[in-house]
Amino acid sequence: MSIWVDIARLSVGLSAAFLLVLLGIWGRNYVTFRSKHALGLLVFGFFLFAQSIFALYYYTADPTLSVWFATEMPAIAWRVLMGIHVLQAVALGVLLWITWD
Repeated sequence: MSIWVDIARLSVGLSAAFLLVLLGIWGRNYVTFRSKHALGLLVFGFFLFAQSIFALYYYTADPTLSVWFATEMPAIAWRVLMGIHVLQAVALGVLLWITWD
């Protein structure tokens, strides 16, 4: 089961990194243009970044849940979580690519 845990952790870490870059771009755009659209993207990115950091913390550092996730969580649940995190990372990667361009 550790492969599912590792893939989920990697995907969440990539999502957090992508979001940091996106937050920098959206923050710069908000300072430059002062548009509601840029502000909305900034707020959305902040909350999604917070969700990613919480998930990464619980998967890696929390003394109770990280052990449970790594040893006792059913494999099917890990596959589902891993799929969700991978899809989120891919979506954020595409969004970063489009935004950067």
